[in-house]
Amino acid sequence: MKKLDCCGDFCPIPLIKIKKELKTLKSDDSLMIVTDHSCVAESINEFFQQHTFKYEEEEVINGVWEITITKI
Repeated sequence: MKKLDCCGDFCPIPLIKIKKELKTLKSDDSLMIVTDHSCVAESINEFFQQHTFKYEEEEVINGVWEITITKI
C-alpha cells in the first residue's frame, strides 16, 4: 500500500497529488492518504463519490484522517 502524506496541505494541493498517484495504481492497489484538515477530507470524499474506488475514511486521532482508497 502506498502512503501519501498531505498533512499541512490545503486544497487543491492534496487532490493534485492524489490524481498523480491514481495514474500509478493497478487493480486492487491501495493508497492511504493522511490529512489534518477536515475540508481536505471532505473534498477527497466528494471526489471519490464520482469514481469507482473502494473508499474508507477514519479519524485516527482528533483532527487527523486516514483515507484508504482501493482501485477496483
